[in-house]
Order: sequence, then structure tokens, then C-alpha cells
Amino acid sequence: MADSSGIPQATVVPQKRARISIVWVIPILAAVVAVGIAVQRIINEGPTITIVFKAAEGLEAGKTKIKYKEIEIGLISDIHLGPDRKRVVATAQLDKDAEPFLVEDTRFWAVRPQVTAAGVSGLGTLLSGPYITVDPGHAKQKRREFVALDVAPIVTREEPGRTFVLRAGDLGSHDVGVPVYFRRLPVGEIVSRELDKGGTGVTIKIFVRAPYDQYVTANTRFWNASGIDVSLGATGVRLAQRLVDSAA
Repeated sequence: MADSSGIPQATVVPQKRARISIVWVIPILAAVVAVGIAVQRIINEGPTITIVFKAAEGLEAGKTKIKYKEIEIGLISDIHLGPDRKRVVATAQLDKDAEPFLVEDTRFWAVRPQVTAAGVSGLGTLLSGPYITVDPGHAKQKRREFVALDVAPIVTREEPGRTFVLRAGDLGSHDVGVPVYFRRLPVGEIVSRELDKGGTGVTIKIFVRAPYDQYVTANTRFWNASGIDVSLGATGVRLAQRLVDSAA
């Protein structure tokens, strides 16, 4: 267009907006999702710990789970020989919620089928494979390196009751796991035994569950009851000798 003087006038042409090709939409969305997942994983990721075992029997990196009350709280991520080649070191990645468990007196052990004086346990792992369980401690000191128990404890810290110490001239046929009876009711178990210094006798520790522990007094007497208990249940055959107490 020209004005009356014959000089042409400029015409404003709107700039065309750049359009993003649909080809790039999917990769961009995928990258955003991946970043979101990575951030979420970092936020929810719990502590990493090491557990030392006597042997790696049945344990597998990426498969062996760590459980508490049958709920999964972690996974073994790596297994390798220790520096002295006498022990096995397992690295575990725990859930964030498991952080309070990691204190000085917390105990870990592998759950496998085993036969003790207390009976047969861990039969469920014959199909699923062994797993690691935990008995949370109550200490204030934090810890990230643990030595697993070779044998599962007879009693965990959460079970209410009390521990008592018995002394005898010899152990007889008693062993860890042998039940303690009161008026023919099973009320506890032997949790440990050891030879006294000098070899003059043995010290036996027993755990009596609540509320039966209230019946143990200064006048209570314990003795080896004759006979053997045999029972068949869901966990297998139970064969045990009795240790009986009587409150005078």
C-alpha cells in the first residue's frame, strides 16, 4: 500500500508461534516421569547396613528379604567374603521406617528350618527360602554394622516376662529351648547355659513368661521332671524333657 506521496507503508505481519512437534512430547514426558521416580526413591530410601554371618547358606543378593513381624522391611543387596575370609558380609538396603531399629543391641538372624529342644521351626522356608528377621533393641547408641546370631533366640525382647538364674551341679539332659512347667502348664524355656568358673557347676538361665513370672518367689524350687513330652502340631513334632518349678 502507498500513501498520497507515493511512499509505500510497512505492514505488520504477526509472528508465527513455534510449534513443538508431537514427536518430542513422549520423550519429554518419559524424562519427567523418570526424574520424579528417582526423586521419590531418594526421598523414601532408607539406611544401608551390613550384617556379618557365619556362612551364606541360602542367602542371595537381590532375593533374600529382611522381615519384622512377617512384614518386609529390607532386602539383601550384596554378599561377599569378609577380609579374613572366615565370615560372610551381607549389605542390606532397609526401608526408611526401619531406621529406629538400628541401635546397639538390635539382633539379626537368618530364619531357616531347624530342630532344637524347643521343637521344629522355620518349616515355611523350605519353599520360600530363608529370610532374615530382626529383634529390635532399646539402646540409645546408633549402629550400622551387626553380627548375626548363629541360632535364633528362644525369646525376643518384646515378649513380656522375666529371666531367672538357676545353679546346678550338672546340666543333665537339659539344653537351650527345654520348656519350664508350672502345675503342668508350659510357662517358659531355658534360654542359655554355661559352665561356672572353676568347673564346679553350671549356670542355667530361664525365661518365664508373664503372667506366670509373678509366681516365682524366693521360695520357688526347680527340679528336673522325669518323662518326655511328645506332641504333634502344625510346626512338626515336639520332643522335650521337662524342667519344673514349684512355688512353696
